Amino acid sequence: MLRYANMPSRHPAYTISALAKEFALTTRAIRFYEDEGLIAPQRVGRVRVYGERERVRLKLILRGKRLGLALSEIGELLDMYEVSRNERGQLAKFVELLADRRARLLQQKDDIDATLAEIDGIERECRRQLKDAAQARSAAPAHRAGGRAGSGSQG
Repeated sequence: MLRYANMPSRHPAYTISALAKEFALTTRAIRFYEDEGLIAPQRVGRVRVYGERERVRLKLILRGKRLGLALSEIGELLDMYEVSRNERGQLAKFVELLADRRARLLQQKDDIDATLAEIDGIERECRRQLKDAAQARSAAPAHRAGGRAGSGSQG
């Protein structure tokens, strides 16, 4: 944690490197979230100083990403809390986003199950054809060495 003269001493401050290490991110990823407006560190000269607000927002961004939410959806949730300071609206929106995400994942699961069933059927058919071909080879009469079957002409 850092302390800067123009930041109240009771508020923790973090460097971009410290946050990157804590959340196993690159500093570039953190700057990307800043560019997207999801976090807004203070500046002390040319140095970015991240407070507890940015640390919590970063944690929520990563949670939203793990759940498969788009950055715009994550931003909307974060902004809702900033505007109203009321969790009710944010929670209701989050439940709505989760239901939508669940529906998309269930559809993807159904699609995957259908694809796997199709692969199983194709694989069974291929294995049957291989077995039939092997049985046909073993049942066919052996050709004599040196002669061609069906040539009928002698030179």
